[in-house]
Amino acid sequence: MKKNRILMIGAAIVLLVPVLALVGCAAANPASASEYTEIKIGSQQEGIWVTGIGEVKAVPDVAVVSLGVQAQAPTVAEAQDQASRAMDSVIATLKANGVADEDIQTTGFSIWQRTRWDSNRQEEEVVGYQVSNNVQVKIRQVGEAGIILDEVVEAGGDLIRVQGIYFQIDDTSAYLNEAREKAVADAKAKAEQLANLSGVTLGRATYVSENTSTPIIYRGMDMARPEAGDMPAPTTPIEPGETTITATVQIIYHIS
Repeated sequence: MKKNRILMIGAAIVLLVPVLALVGCAAANPASASEYTEIKIGSQQEGIWVTGIGEVKAVPDVAVVSLGVQAQAPTVAEAQDQASRAMDSVIATLKANGVADEDIQTTGFSIWQRTRWDSNRQEEEVVGYQVSNNVQVKIRQVGEAGIILDEVVEAGGDLIRVQGIYFQIDDTSAYLNEAREKAVADAKAKAEQLANLSGVTLGRATYVSENTSTPIIYRGMDMARPEAGDMPAPTTPIEPGETTITATVQIIYHIS
């Protein structure tokens, strides 16, 4: 038993010696234990942090319209035939007005069974079928969008459905470049003012990040084909309005 105790004490001493040696080294050179941490904290806190914002106004040059046809009939074949004929007429009208194939995209096609409750038989009975075919269309002649939509509505007849319209800019690169220039200039002006107020010298930028925004302008639409005998409707007014392209930059400047 005594022999086992002596062995255990000896092992404990062996394990304790390296620990004491490490503690002694840290005590002898206290800077070595905190040097890395101090550098890290200092690198995070040094400098002037600013946010710059640049905005550019632009008029959208593309109108994006969501439209489709919807047909109902006693059988699937009849409903599908009606919808197909109406959509063919709509697409032909779009192409005749200069809309390119790549600017017409099918976004949905569905066939639904229409039912009603039979209270006598206490069960659902099929009364017909509904076929819907929807497309998204880019109209690049924004000034002609109203005329084109009027012709599309006429082509689709009573089956036409127009769900909505929004406007966008086809190529935003030039506007974004201008917005970035304004954002960086705004950030630098703020940094220079802060440096002067703080009595420090502004150095080079050490960090730059960017965020851009190009809002889409939405417009609600509720278009219906005039009833037979009605006076011809005037051209549907379509106004793209104006959008704002924004660039936001965060810059950190070194100071001395």
